[in-house]
Amino acid sequence: MRATGYVRKLDSLGRIVLPKSLRKELNINEGDDIEMYVDDNGNVVLDKYIPRCVFCDVAKPDVIEYKGKVICSDCLKEM
Repeated sequence: MRATGYVRKLDSLGRIVLPKSLRKELNINEGDDIEMYVDDNGNVVLDKYIPRCVFCDVAKPDVIEYKGKVICSDCLKEM
């Protein structure tokens, strides 16, 4: 991962603004879900959220939700 040189201040509610150029580069649009976690090196990581299949645990954009559970098209075909 390369350094982008972006530095932002945290506001009083704990929010930061992602620059438009960064959102465009990462294909993050208004209303998209963002996943936040701390990796093994202690870095805070922000990723565009892609739901994971309840059966194979693979993150895929082509999923359906059935009774509150996310199922990918591959697992759905195997049913």
